Amino acid sequence: MARLPYADLTHPDAQPLVDRIVAERGSVLHLYQMLLHSPAVAGGWLNYLTSIRQLSTLPGDLRELVIMRVAAINGAPYEADQHAPIALKEGVSQAQLDALDAWESSSLFSDREKAVLAYTDTMTRHVQVPEPVFQAARAAMGSDKLMVELTATVAAYNMVSRFLEALQVHSHDHR
Repeated sequence: MARLPYADLTHPDAQPLVDRIVAERGSVLHLYQMLLHSPAVAGGWLNYLTSIRQLSTLPGDLRELVIMRVAAINGAPYEADQHAPIALKEGVSQAQLDALDAWESSSLFSDREKAVLAYTDTMTRHVQVPEPVFQAARAAMGSDKLMVELTATVAAYNMVSRFLEALQVHSHDHR
């Protein structure tokens, strides 16, 4: 159960954003229902995460591998529950999702995916990234734009998991 009650979606301050979220995402997920305690924060969050998920040129399979790995490292089941179906739609295999905890020794991941996962692990666990890990990820991305998008994706989903877990937002919560 969440540490705070979920926001009232009928509150006049929240209504314009609720309408936008429903139009863009189909429904108001638990995450946004918690964020809507502060419509200003929820609006900024929505803009940022829409840019990361829908406007970035980072390939969808890499984006979702990153998100699933961040969720696993941070112990964020809501994030994993929301993104596993998306990862499968983006071309990540169920076998890869199942092997994500042991990606370093798995033959299911390409060299590019391993460079991205090493970068994700290092950013998530240590914040500072040693030069060899950075250079491997940069080579795997092939452009500064993709490197910035990769870095922003890892950072964004660390933000998401930390928010979710601090407030104990989970998929099975009654709203």
